[in-house]
Amino acid sequence: MDTFAFIIHPIDPKRDVSRKYPLLGKLLTEQQINFFSTFFPPVYVSEIEGIVSQATGKEIKGWFVACPYTPKRMLELPEKTVYRKIIETGHLAERLGAKILGLGAFTSVIGDAGLTVARALDIPVTTGDAYTIAIAVESIKKAAEIMDIPLASACAAVVGATGSIGKVCTELLADEVGELYLIGRRTEALEALRERLQPASKAQLHTSTSMETLRRAQLILTVTSALHDVIHPENLMPGAVVCDVARPRDVSAMVAAARNDILVIDGGMVDVPGPVDFHFNFGFPPGKSYACMAETMALALEGRFEDYTLGKEISRARVEEITQIAAKHGFRLSGFRSFERAVTPEQIEAVRRNAQKARRQS
Repeated sequence: MDTFAFIIHPIDPKRDVSRKYPLLGKLLTEQQINFFSTFFPPVYVSEIEGIVSQATGKEIKGWFVACPYTPKRMLELPEKTVYRKIIETGHLAERLGAKILGLGAFTSVIGDAGLTVARALDIPVTTGDAYTIAIAVESIKKAAEIMDIPLASACAAVVGATGSIGKVCTELLADEVGELYLIGRRTEALEALRERLQPASKAQLHTSTSMETLRRAQLILTVTSALHDVIHPENLMPGAVVCDVARPRDVSAMVAAARNDILVIDGGMVDVPGPVDFHFNFGFPPGKSYACMAETMALALEGRFEDYTLGKEISRARVEEITQIAAKHGFRLSGFRSFERAVTPEQIEAVRRNAQKARRQS
């Protein structure tokens, strides 16, 4: 049976440690978890079984393995120290028998986005970012349809537009919408991206380093690598759709608490083909995974045991290829979730009504 492994790590320290070690999660503070993660070895989390291709009937199995570092710790420690721990976790995957390794969350973006890790291992590596891009763009397009936002004339924004994921999301959305804001921290990088894309773009492209710009956008796709939330209630217009692909989240929990006229969706939830059992609760309903996980699984089902999505430059062709591979084997965009809760049709209708009311009042 072909096999894979996927590296996870604690993002919300107390919550995520509690999922594997309930007592430690209860007793330790977030600061203590950050400190002790430096000395903790890689962790075997669970076996994954029941993934079956709809096209071929092929079945694969895999494993979750955990790199103990939190995002805060990864940014505090020397880059070589972080690489060493991720590589140690990769060696654990090799000993388990994995034929390909997926890098999750911050392990996929730290440093050179997987290149150094791949060179140090005997099995191929992917970040899963190509399929993450595909599902993020599909999610925002589906949400626009549900919210009755005409895509062709919509004003959209990509936050983190110059990042490895953001650049390709920007390129894909520029073919679909009427106006697109590229938002990031560095004006020069934003302008370079705009100049590269504008000649072939359907959308009129603008750049900005201010979150205030988001008040003009009906559709927002956010993909930064920030440690803390960057999008707050006052940044958004009534009726806006925000697709948050980042982990840790870019969208403040205050948006859900203070703005009942905004639809926030978690980007990247995918239905996995077959009676899959992860034997571990990572926050999704049964049978569903992040798109980055799904990329690793789809490559194993396809028998593509090769370094796949690595580095800071991701091609549109790679995104289109993994989309076809995943669709062939039965991976599909799943229903919407917001802050780890399912979004119901009734909630969407309520957001629509509240947005209409807010527009009238303003």
